[in-house]
Amino acid sequence: MATKKYSVGGIDYDRPFKIRRLNHFGISVADTGEAVSFYRDILGFAVADMLDLNKYDPGPWLDGLADTKIYFLRHNADHHTLVLMPRPWVDKNERPDRADITVNQITWQVGSLREVVQARLWLEEQGSKIDRYGRDPGSNWHTYFPDPTGHTNELEYGIEQVGWDGVSKPEVMWPWANEHPELPTRSEGTELADAEAEGIDLTTGHRWVDTLPKTFDVGGVLLSRPFKPVRIGPVSIFVADLDAAERFYTETLGLVKSEETLVEGHRAVFLRANTEHHSIGLFPVEARSALGLSDSTTLLSFGVQVGSYEQLREAATFLEAKGVKLIDLPQQVHPGIDYVIHAVAPDGHVMALYYYMEQVGWDGAVRAPETRRVVEPGVWPQTLEPMSDTYGGETFWGPLG
Repeated sequence: MATKKYSVGGIDYDRPFKIRRLNHFGISVADTGEAVSFYRDILGFAVADMLDLNKYDPGPWLDGLADTKIYFLRHNADHHTLVLMPRPWVDKNERPDRADITVNQITWQVGSLREVVQARLWLEEQGSKIDRYGRDPGSNWHTYFPDPTGHTNELEYGIEQVGWDGVSKPEVMWPWANEHPELPTRSEGTELADAEAEGIDLTTGHRWVDTLPKTFDVGGVLLSRPFKPVRIGPVSIFVADLDAAERFYTETLGLVKSEETLVEGHRAVFLRANTEHHSIGLFPVEARSALGLSDSTTLLSFGVQVGSYEQLREAATFLEAKGVKLIDLPQQVHPGIDYVIHAVAPDGHVMALYYYMEQVGWDGAVRAPETRRVVEPGVWPQTLEPMSDTYGGETFWGPLG
């Protein structure tokens, strides 16, 4: 039977959008102030903006919070690649289906505003629930919807770019919108020109400066830590229904299955959006206790790629010196990645630092497991022989600091 096709920029696909990459990720925490100290000062994310809920949504749901701010963090020019939200406020607005879901968004970038709008209409036709759509700080047009296991996904286009001066857009320009525009609409360049014409000073946005001593030589540049985050993902989550989640992320969102593994006797599925081996890993929730992980979150880990193997080795020493808890997880949790540091944040979420991810070529084939690098747990060679795709994939644009 013929399947309806949709033109995405002149290319026919089974859905009216094509996910290009994992764009950003959000977690809910009890204390955003404590959490931001870890992700900013220890891992090296920059604060692009802060939204104080006492100003934007005051109420009893903020009572007792040590910090009432939402933090938008970035590792590159994107306005945010990691978002920290207070859990009580998230519960007040969009309480998750399960108490252990602390993932508040998994955000996928598509190629155009038209794709975001048409995706919303198509998802509704498919029976998906649309939580909300419009535009928030960061300027990205978006559509939010849950997967079958209660994890919120977002499709976005056009996130704000923070330039050489490190200044984000002024708060007065935060583009609050709870609807999509009529297409075509004005460009961001036109929005900025209009704002200047109205007398808005575009240089009054937030600028965060890293004041920590810059004593570490990272590829010839002095930085505050001996590594630089250059990419985010993959996201690895525990789901209540693995089969339903797999169908959703492949059939509805169009991600491609790269591989399956057995983790402590449980099937795990790894899916990709682009040439990376995987951008999301799906694990049955039954595997959580077998791995010795906390039952307070469905996040197994969030990936943070650093710029080199040398940086990764130095990161292990740095994190241990800072008192960060490091844990061991089996290789089957991250196929396509060889050396990994699993660091536990103060909020209990696990960050997976790595330097290399296998790249998938035109034929769509991943490496056979027996052709991958053999890693001996706890052993860090001084140097490694390169694989054919070492340092492959998208490179980091711009200076390291």
